[in-house]
Amino acid sequence: MIPFMDLDAQYRSIQEEIDQTIFRVIHSYQFINGPEVKLFEQNFAKAQEVQYCLGLASGTAALHLAYEVLGLGVGDEVLVPSMTFIATAEPLRQIGAVPVFVDIDPQSFNLSINDLEKRITDKTKAIVAVHLHGNPCDMEAIMEIARKYKLKVIEDCAQSHLAEYKGKKVGNFGNIATFSFYPGKNLGAYGDAGALVTNNKDYFEKAALLYNHGRKEKYFHETEGYNYRLDTLQAAVLDVKLKHLAEWTDKRIEVALYYTERLKNLPLILPEISSDKKHVFHIFAIASNKREIIINKLRDNNIAYGIHYPLPLHLQKAYKGLGYKQGDLPVSERLSQQFISLPMYSELSFKAVDKVCDIIESCLI
Repeated sequence: MIPFMDLDAQYRSIQEEIDQTIFRVIHSYQFINGPEVKLFEQNFAKAQEVQYCLGLASGTAALHLAYEVLGLGVGDEVLVPSMTFIATAEPLRQIGAVPVFVDIDPQSFNLSINDLEKRITDKTKAIVAVHLHGNPCDMEAIMEIARKYKLKVIEDCAQSHLAEYKGKKVGNFGNIATFSFYPGKNLGAYGDAGALVTNNKDYFEKAALLYNHGRKEKYFHETEGYNYRLDTLQAAVLDVKLKHLAEWTDKRIEVALYYTERLKNLPLILPEISSDKKHVFHIFAIASNKREIIINKLRDNNIAYGIHYPLPLHLQKAYKGLGYKQGDLPVSERLSQQFISLPMYSELSFKAVDKVCDIIESCLI
């Protein structure tokens, strides 16, 4: 059996550190806003090379705060890639804004720059740049468009911890960036967790007021807010893992390059590898018009796989009211029927990768 990810292998590699940390937090009884939260925020900001970090209850909560802090509201249009998890678009509903779905580039799998500009109207207020699978967007082009049309930019970095574009960490290009620490992420908690990062002090202070019931001190509320706090226990776990993240990321990249070398001569679309980008391979997704044949063969050989994402957002029932139809975003629609996410984690052996690649090769030659 080759799992899609192996959280047990990761835990075993740092078990003593994790167990001691959890024990310490439990016996401190500071489960809400304990000192570990601030420590993790400081360390994660340093790792991502940003000025401010606010630990939050989830990546979705971080996106909601980001949209609200930037002043987006009722009727505002926000450009969002259709090939992403619904959490990118979902919080827009909470503020009354409207997602406008954009097609993706067939090589990077990120926002299509050409399609992006075509969908800008007088109501457009912001762009959400999702660094899909851990591959940074073309932030130079996106920021140029944002300046041209005076748009805000939110970076959705849920899958791209430590990723870089032209030598600069993601999260440093837009007005605000958000991260998810869902357990399966490259930096994952033992439950839901997320963060908002920015280099803008005003945005940070507004978010820091909203996330904890609109208060700076207990029982004195300057505004209505939310309960979006990061648990102390999750922050402590994340801070332990953060110390290992760079090493784990390097190993993921090694695995991805080995996959690429093994698969490069097959009739597949492989993840983009660019000298301008540090792709951190949260997901290693290939695309094939023989997906069913491949996944059936993987299943028969006890190899786990994923499909991210089988139905683009513009065709989801949740967004039926926006009036999109089949054929509106052809690249997203085509790749949604071809993507196969292969096993990917830092402990994955080259021997296991060889087995996966041998099976894929047998389906294509």
